[in-house]
Amino acid sequence: MKQRNLALCIIFSIITCGIYELYWIVCVTDDANELSENPNYASGILALLLTIITCNIYGLYWAYQMGEKIDIAKQKRGRTSSNSGILYLILQLIFPIIGLVLMQNEVNQLLDGDSSWKRVQY
Repeated sequence: MKQRNLALCIIFSIITCGIYELYWIVCVTDDANELSENPNYASGILALLLTIITCNIYGLYWAYQMGEKIDIAKQKRGRTSSNSGILYLILQLIFPIIGLVLMQNEVNQLLDGDSSWKRVQY
């Protein structure tokens, strides 16, 4: 897990015509899974494949679940959490990259405040 620069992620997604965004989805999903400490969630690769296969129908469910995972991670760290799943679901319908930016921002904040996080940042 590592914090990602939001501006660079957006720029790379635009420059690569969305290919970097697919990688970013996998990474943020895996990070949220690890932060929520629940091994039963779908991995980032599986979530991406199911989203592609179902023409983004699974992507809507994924966005809602990401909100739930982030809320669980916040609660485990004693932070207040809102129902982020609804927000991410709506953004997935309208402008998905904004939802992804918000998800990454939340993950970055959780990593920044997590004292047990000792991995090297690149």
